Order: sequence, then structure tokens, then C-alpha cells
Amino acid sequence: MARLRNAVSAALAALACSAGAHAQDAEALRAREAALGGRLATNQFHRPLVIESRHAKGTLEGDVYAVVAYPYALVGPALQGMDHWCDILMVHLNVKDCVARGAGDRSVLSLAVGRRFDQPIADAFRIDFAYRVAASTPGYLEVLLTARAGPLGTRDYRIVIEASPVDAKSSFIHMAYSYGYGVAAEVAMQGYLATVGRDKVGFTIVDRDAAGAPVFLGDVRGVIERNTMRYYLAIEGYLAAAALPPAQQRERRLENWFAAVERYPRQLHEMERGEYLSMKHRELGRRDAEAVKPE
Repeated sequence: MARLRNAVSAALAALACSAGAHAQDAEALRAREAALGGRLATNQFHRPLVIESRHAKGTLEGDVYAVVAYPYALVGPALQGMDHWCDILMVHLNVKDCVARGAGDRSVLSLAVGRRFDQPIADAFRIDFAYRVAASTPGYLEVLLTARAGPLGTRDYRIVIEASPVDAKSSFIHMAYSYGYGVAAEVAMQGYLATVGRDKVGFTIVDRDAAGAPVFLGDVRGVIERNTMRYYLAIEGYLAAAALPPAQQRERRLENWFAAVERYPRQLHEMERGEYLSMKHRELGRRDAEAVKPE
């Protein structure tokens, strides 16, 4: 009996610590929202959105913070579930396939990541993300996607999504995207920045030119800002389609994402609408066909 009492006490203590940690995370997110108040109110996006980036030796990190016009009662459930996350991620032009596997501690999202055009799955890189809902309460959500390894020696991929209610009609969302890299990836990155990516920029304004026009951040931080924004806009597009009948949601998600990235052509334009939709229809059709194959 004493052993049972001790086990129950330990379990209750663990639950209390977990609840306390989640409460601290929720408080930290609300504090971050308050600290960003001025930047959320006035920025180059003309809406409550802030993007930040950091580049340390061998690591790139990007963050998007935004207030969205969707209640937490919609946002919380929508941003949970591996199938939901495959639907979110598949709109990204570089994500060619997404397969949800396992359950519980073995939950995995297996992504095929490729070039910005249609290509066979066999030619894409496979990245397996461990999926975990770290917290889900009436006031706070945290979802973690982590992968140990990616293409060209990249490593320690981490996507973090946090959300909390602002009021009855809106929510605050934070999405963080980061990864580490080594020599091979750095060489490839520098080659990209010296050629097709030489005129690409990020979203952070670092200066103004003689005419007062913004001068945007470039180099590797521009790369992480562009990709972080692409993933964040996939979340927004998913939320915007969530209330539609299920048969209409997929096409609306694609339309939403393409329209969103085209609001920032300097940073995010890669292809025309028809080319994008045609590519995605083929990729999603291929995924549908694989899903119904007998095991």
C-alpha cells in the first residue's frame, strides 16, 4: 500500500509540474505578445505580424508572431493532428509528399522535400519529423515537429507552433523554424546566394535608400525569413479554409497559400498561379493514389 501511495504521489507531482510548465509557457507567450505590441500595430505588413531571424555559427532561426482573426476554439483543434499537419505542409511549393505514421510517442510526419517544380518522389529528400503535442489547454497550445537530419548534412530541424486566445474572436500565434548545418550545406548555400539567390531578400528592413524605400535584409538570414514565412502562411491558409465543407478545403488551401505569398513578390514569388496549382494537383493526386494502395 505504501508503494502504491508513493507511485500515486509521484504521478500527481509530475502532473503538477507539467501543468506548471505549461502555465509558464502560456504566460511567456502572452508576455511576448505584450512586448511586441507596438511592432504588431505598426509594421511593413500593415497587419499584426512580426518576423524575426537569427544566424549563429551553424544555426539559422526564424520566428513569426501574428494575431489572426480566428477564435482559439477553432485554432487550437485545427493545429493539432498529424493529418492536419500534412494538409498544412503540402501547400508549400517544396513539400512534395507527406505521410503520417505511428501514434503517441512514435508519431512521425515523413516529408519529401524537393525543388520548386514537379519531380519524382525518388528524387526528393526525405525528412522524418517527430510530432508531439506538448501542451493543449483552453488557453495554450504548443506543437513540436523535430527532425535529427535533413539534406546536405543539415540537422536538428525544429518547428514550434504556439497559440493562445487574444479575445473571443482572435488568437495569437507564434511559429518558430530552425535548423543546423555543416560544411556541405554552407557551400551549397553560398553557391545559391551567389547565383539564383543573389537578388533575393528577406523581410527585415535594415535601412532606407535615398528615396526612402526600404532596404531589406539579404544573405542567409533572408533565406530563413523567406522559408519561415512560407510555412507560416500555410498555417494561415489552412485556418482560413477550415470552416468550409471538407470537399472544398483542399483547393481553397492552395488558393489561399498562393495568394498570400504573392502579396510579397519581392521575397516569395517563384512561379505563376497556373504552374503552382498544376504542380500541386499532381503531387496531391499522387499522394491520394498512394494512400489507397493495398498494403
